[in-house]
Amino acid sequence: MFSNKSLRNLIVPLIIEQFLAVTIGIANTAMVSSVGEAAVSGVSLVDSINLLLINLFSSIATGGAVVASQYLGKGERWNANKIANQLEYFSVGASLLIAAFAIIFRDTILQVVFRELSDEVMQNARIYFLLSAISYPFLAVYNAGAALFRSMGNSKISMLIAILMNIINISISAVGIYMFNLGVMGAALASLCARIVGSIVITILLLNPNREIYLDQIWKVKIHLEYIKKIMKIGIPSGLENSVFQLGKILTMSIVSSFGTAAITANAVAGNLSSIQIIPGSAIGMAMLTIIGQSVGARDIKGAKTYTKRLMIIAYVSVWITTVAIFLSKDLILGVYNLSTETTDILIQLFLVHAFCCVLIWPLSFTLPNALRAAGDAKFTMITSLLSMWIFRIAFSYILAFYFDMNVFGIWVAMCIDWLFRSICFIIRFARGKWQNHRLV
Repeated sequence: MFSNKSLRNLIVPLIIEQFLAVTIGIANTAMVSSVGEAAVSGVSLVDSINLLLINLFSSIATGGAVVASQYLGKGERWNANKIANQLEYFSVGASLLIAAFAIIFRDTILQVVFRELSDEVMQNARIYFLLSAISYPFLAVYNAGAALFRSMGNSKISMLIAILMNIINISISAVGIYMFNLGVMGAALASLCARIVGSIVITILLLNPNREIYLDQIWKVKIHLEYIKKIMKIGIPSGLENSVFQLGKILTMSIVSSFGTAAITANAVAGNLSSIQIIPGSAIGMAMLTIIGQSVGARDIKGAKTYTKRLMIIAYVSVWITTVAIFLSKDLILGVYNLSTETTDILIQLFLVHAFCCVLIWPLSFTLPNALRAAGDAKFTMITSLLSMWIFRIAFSYILAFYFDMNVFGIWVAMCIDWLFRSICFIIRFARGKWQNHRLV
């Protein structure tokens, strides 16, 4: 179903788009670092909460992408279009509720989750959280639209919009931080403006009826529960999985915050660097939703297996390449940040353990399960991820950080143990073939 050219046309723009998405975080962190480490800490702590809330409606987009891909593979374009409309309605509704919750309870959330913060860090966190929450609905609309374009095998559109959003984000951040001395507020306003523009552009493009999937009279709101149920069959397990995953990261961030500003900042910057390392694997995982989804929809199980194995090889090779590139240019990268010697030493330790484990098991932990989700086997990936998160990542983070006095380094070691367990479970599931019995359409 997919030639080498069509695979390249799908995967390469996704890699570029993921790189741009990570660039926004790194650019904001680097510019905010000029304000001080308290600002970097405030932004990184809020971003951990942002990811938890954003993943709720990102998972809805994933569910819509899988169902739409299977309908296209089955040759039922009209049903794919109905899925597109329902995905937009549900994404907007869910994101508005989440945004309202975050705005109303933001002080309570910050005080409960991060109880040992300095006044300066907390003030930065409050400002960043408020403006981030306002941007949720716009990001939800963009995510839904991007997922629909990927379902069509067209990732170039979302890549081009991501470029536009990056230009807007970085430009406004630079003006706000360096010219008007807005600090964290400048970075948050930039993200808000970029997401507003991205949501408007991608919606306009999806109104074109000549596309394989398009929004058909979106202004005439009609809710079809049978289609929403199909979306939720993937969206709910994925949402729970991603939300608990981010909740676990927040709990571990709470541990990190107890080790001081240097540990918080090192953890934030190491997170940015590790995000670059996994860009190709993440992009290929997104491509799997389309490729495996359409193959399963067309009842081509043999093709689904072949594509999965092929894409996993590509994921491993590309992750190795990015890891070597980052390692060779680490001095140049570190020069971008205004870090103390203590923070830099911690940062290097964290990145090295991540790099070693990433090239060995990360693709099996996070790229491979997307093949299972694309086939409709989202419940298994959810259960596996929940068990692994609570038993290995969270429990071992406390044990290694406090009882073995490994501090923040122990938290990253616990993360690698979590990856190892996931990898074993997903390999066994794929090899046994039970995922083949979970079609959605």
